[in-house]
Amino acid sequence: MEPDAQAFLGVFVSEVYYYWAAVFMLLIHVGFLAYEGGASRAKNVLATMVKNLLTLSVVGLSFYFFGWWVYAAFSIFPRFGPILGPWSTALPENLGTLDGEGLLGFVATTYPWSPAMGPNIADNLTGVFWFAFSLFAMTTASIMSGAVIERIKLGAYLILAAILGGFLWVVAASWGWNYWGWFNTMGYHDFGCSAVVHGVSGFFALGVLINLGPRIGKFDSRGVARDIRPHNLPLTMVGLMLIFVGFYAFLAGCVIFLPGATVETTIYGTPMTLASIGVNTTLALCIGIIGSYLGSKGDPFYTISGGLAGIISVGAGLDLYAPPLVLLIAFIGAYTMPFVGKFVEQKGIDDAVGAFAVHGYCGVIGSMAVGVMGTGYAIGDYPPTNFIAQLVGTFLCTIVLGLIPGYGCSWVLKKLNLLRVPPEEEIEGLDLGDFGLRGYPEYPLLNEDGLLDPIHAGPGSSTTTTTDVI
Repeated sequence: MEPDAQAFLGVFVSEVYYYWAAVFMLLIHVGFLAYEGGASRAKNVLATMVKNLLTLSVVGLSFYFFGWWVYAAFSIFPRFGPILGPWSTALPENLGTLDGEGLLGFVATTYPWSPAMGPNIADNLTGVFWFAFSLFAMTTASIMSGAVIERIKLGAYLILAAILGGFLWVVAASWGWNYWGWFNTMGYHDFGCSAVVHGVSGFFALGVLINLGPRIGKFDSRGVARDIRPHNLPLTMVGLMLIFVGFYAFLAGCVIFLPGATVETTIYGTPMTLASIGVNTTLALCIGIIGSYLGSKGDPFYTISGGLAGIISVGAGLDLYAPPLVLLIAFIGAYTMPFVGKFVEQKGIDDAVGAFAVHGYCGVIGSMAVGVMGTGYAIGDYPPTNFIAQLVGTFLCTIVLGLIPGYGCSWVLKKLNLLRVPPEEEIEGLDLGDFGLRGYPEYPLLNEDGLLDPIHAGPGSSTTTTTDVI
């Protein structure tokens, strides 16, 4: 084989690897569509699914126009200097142990008008990296989506999704999941984005839920939670199975495999194998389902969510852990996750799909477990992994970039009366309010007591009150 052909083959293998990893990541969003559509009530199924479709569009465009640049330009800010941009032609003199070589060149490729973002036979990889990262961004916003179903205004949700998926998560990734990220100088390690993706989105969702309030009828007059059942639990379970498949691709996309490399590495430059990700992810999925089954005493919804809880609980250290350690950490995270979900509910917060428990809580477990179990692991010229680095990184991701912005942004929308749909629209159903039609127009809808709702009840039929239709 000619040297040029051999060099092209190396580039092509990397290009194809990330292209297909990103394509299969789309299954996460097919899964979210089914998962959240099934988890909603029949009167809200179309609104829930359309919201998921628009998430892809709004976050994808947000990431193209500014998110990709944020990922490159914010990597040393504010630790080592100002935000890098077109006004900057040189790196700060002191970057500590951080390697700045190539950073300015990377920043230059991330502008929407950059030649690297279009058909450019001189650059096969920048565009495919953007493709993969855009799917990460969409996933982050979709995590919040399920928590707020059945009462949030579509416009408010899309604003929040753009802020979360197009900016906040990207800042976290720029700092903590980036070859040039300043978290590296602390000894931070988060291979599978336990805090960088799941922690940010789970805590952002919690901040939004505090202002959004519960669905009408979720709590009785004494504040005791009622069970609002999914209208199609089998569809929800199928959706989560699709998310599992997409999650394997998500984690494969976290592996760095570049032309000329002699070993696979993490984003931090540490060696690893794709095989270990396959083994550890599968074990975490299996033990996570069992853990949540036991912790929830067989609740189907929590049981299937346990697969995600298990993987997220070990995500940050998937490249480091031996299988017995994966089984231990994933079981603990998944077993305790239902208790966290029920605790949040007892505090009057209506998280419709348990997004905070699965992603926020387990994201913290995943990131902090590395600080306990992985302390002392060498990361090139950087400090070894350590508990303080994981604690600081996790705090910044979950509280500074998650909870506080989620609460603040939703508080502003609430004050402007833009956050929540009117009570009468919520009772009637968002499908009728948003689209003027039903998701299942050929079937009459029954309330919890088995009576026709007011929309379908004919003259002389028994109808329900607003508190009945929950």
